[in-house]
Amino acid sequence: MSYHVKLFAIVFGVVAVLLVSNVAHSAFETFRQLRVVEADRDQWQRPSEVIQALDLKTGDVVADVGCGSGYFTLKLSPSVGPRGRVIAEDIRRLPLVFLWLRAAARRDHNINVMVGADTDPHLPARVNAVLISNTYHEFTDPHSVLVHVYNSLVAGGRLVIIDREPKLSKTPAISLGDHEISAEAVASDLRATNFDLVSKQHNFVPQDSYGETWWLITARRP
Repeated sequence: MSYHVKLFAIVFGVVAVLLVSNVAHSAFETFRQLRVVEADRDQWQRPSEVIQALDLKTGDVVADVGCGSGYFTLKLSPSVGPRGRVIAEDIRRLPLVFLWLRAAARRDHNINVMVGADTDPHLPARVNAVLISNTYHEFTDPHSVLVHVYNSLVAGGRLVIIDREPKLSKTPAISLGDHEISAEAVASDLRATNFDLVSKQHNFVPQDSYGETWWLITARRP
């Protein structure tokens, strides 16, 4: 082996080690930040009550639409048991990678990670319940998403939506910010998609860590 080939092999090896080390460090730091953020979120999000609104039973199929890195997905897993299934859907691939790694580390084998589309989460038929948390305000075509969710649910299947209320709006039909939407606007969308409204809680979370108010809506497919 020539000197230049040996030198190239050494340099390549060093670069590879540095890249792997950097990726591993970044991943470790991301997991650490997730634990911190989720621990804070546990203090105000009322996750057990959100899951209770889904009315899940052992063996059910539940979908977490817009699941991100899996805050609710990982909590839903024990709710449906090993014979149930949690469909973790998002249009962003990187958070799904972190969720897949977290689920594998916890041996939550009933979690299925799925990449969806802007207007269609690609849910299977006969889903018992769907959760949309902190995501509805991001939808570019909420009607299309709701139609697909409606069609995927079994008769009597529940849809729970939780999101932030606009702070200064007196107009219920629109959101004032990129990350807010009124409960009235979502309720109107649900009625237009033939969902039955079960309940609407305007001050479900009176104040989160950023001073925001969250509402929670429970609906069902007739």
